[in-house]
Amino acid sequence: MRSRFWVIWIGFPLLFSFAAVVTGVEKLDRGLVAIERKDGSVFLSWRLLESDPEDIIFLITRCGPDGRTNVLNEGKGYRPTNIVDNTARNGTGKKTYLYQVNKFSQKNPAVTSERPSQVTVTLTGRPKPYISIPLKGNYDFQKVGIADLDGDGAYEFVIKQPNFNTDPYQQPGYWKRSTTTYKLEAYRLDGTMMWRYDMGWSIEAGIWYSPWIVYDVDGDGKAEVYCKAGVGDPRDEKGLVQSGPEYLVKLDGQTGKVMAKTAWLSRDGFSKYNYYCRNFLTVAYLDGEKPSLIMQRGTYNLIKTQALDKDFNQIWYWESPQEKKKYRGQGSHGLITADVDGDGKDELVIGAAVLDDNGKGLWTLEMGHPDVCYVADIDPCNPGLEVFYGIETRQQTDAVCVVDAKSGRKLWALKEPTRHVHGQGMAGDILAEYPGMEVYTGERDLAKRWLYSSNGRLIEFRETGPLTPRAVWWDSDPQKEVAVSGAIRDWGGEAIQPIEGRVIAVVDCLGDHREEVITSLKGELRIYTTTIPTSSRRPCLMQDHQYRLGVVAQTMGYYYPAQLGK
Repeated sequence: MRSRFWVIWIGFPLLFSFAAVVTGVEKLDRGLVAIERKDGSVFLSWRLLESDPEDIIFLITRCGPDGRTNVLNEGKGYRPTNIVDNTARNGTGKKTYLYQVNKFSQKNPAVTSERPSQVTVTLTGRPKPYISIPLKGNYDFQKVGIADLDGDGAYEFVIKQPNFNTDPYQQPGYWKRSTTTYKLEAYRLDGTMMWRYDMGWSIEAGIWYSPWIVYDVDGDGKAEVYCKAGVGDPRDEKGLVQSGPEYLVKLDGQTGKVMAKTAWLSRDGFSKYNYYCRNFLTVAYLDGEKPSLIMQRGTYNLIKTQALDKDFNQIWYWESPQEKKKYRGQGSHGLITADVDGDGKDELVIGAAVLDDNGKGLWTLEMGHPDVCYVADIDPCNPGLEVFYGIETRQQTDAVCVVDAKSGRKLWALKEPTRHVHGQGMAGDILAEYPGMEVYTGERDLAKRWLYSSNGRLIEFRETGPLTPRAVWWDSDPQKEVAVSGAIRDWGGEAIQPIEGRVIAVVDCLGDHREEVITSLKGELRIYTTTIPTSSRRPCLMQDHQYRLGVVAQTMGYYYPAQLGK
């Protein structure tokens, strides 16, 4: 077991104290979850928050059908943030229990200012390792946004449905005429549908036409939904939307009603439909104190980026031709918000180039469009953050590389020609024998794949399957597992937990610090959550600034799993 991991986690409370002042951390509840296990026991898990004192302890109780209350941690204060109730299953038939978690201080056990967290579970003898949210129709969904829409401290789930996608590239097999409109729908964890918003025929049914995000930008303690919008049905005879007004709209998180709108970045200056139909939207703390909205248009050619405050006033505007070096065509399939230079203000990693917090170019690789792009503390021997790239465009060398995030200096690179490095790849600490994180990608035709250590050592492996394994903290050890090919497993290992449906997101949205896997099935959103005990005590990952904004960005563009900022 590597000490490096534990040093990072132990440092979290200090990091989060800084984040709480600078970035306005969400006011979250305990996210208490209870899951029946195969042996009849019940696994409970809850959040440790960055505001919790180091001496925090918990009291866990269970109230059964007979009205009696049992204390599950008799005799001492309980420090972990999960527990197994081995006495729950007793006899036959369904039983319903009410569990309660109370917070206390070891220094003053009699005092707590927090309302106890409660959850009810019914034991059926047919345990399911997930929470199911039924959808209001027999459809699946493409994206999920996670935020507290009503300010009660619990996360709601906003989906975009149906799971239909078309690409603006005008070649056979890519663009397809939209057969329906996208709908955004908001659900509570208990399955209550809050609202539905129809994006309309002015938004073609593809991820590049329909960026949207969920976040509390206006600072009222309740998240809003922001999305691209138009007017009416401006499709031409082929079905393309090439004219008509375009807007950024703000939806009320509790009702889905339009609250405000402003003009979207114009189509002017783009030579092709394929270029101007690629749109992005995210959030960044450009001044280190409050959130700003970031709009972008363009990936492969001209790139336009605009920063707006909560009232839609322009903070700055940038176009790629403004820079002396080549920023044109350096866009990725998403935007990553990260403080790459350590000044307490967010930069924007737009792909193979970075914009500083003031809207000026910070650095560019001048290598073209990357399919793979992750920002994290990949290499523990290099100060600060790094960026892992897989450059899609044909290269003679260096298409797969890790660079210093502050300067763009290449730390190591693949020294052989590549044709088309493809997909989202992976970045995660999956192997204990190598320090730092491992990174993974390959050629589009799967003829070549590469797994590297953080310092550029090529690791031999015999994995098959797609180029998009999702790294996930799931069990009790420091390394991540991967969600791939219908199961959660150790890298190269047997299945730990089978999963059904298409993996939509990996995110710490419930329970302790480990991550949930959200999947889409017809008529259902599933949240798979671990039932493996651990003694590790770590704050909720959503209170890491970069991780939280990484989750925000997952509803536009390609899905890139969120990475911790430190």
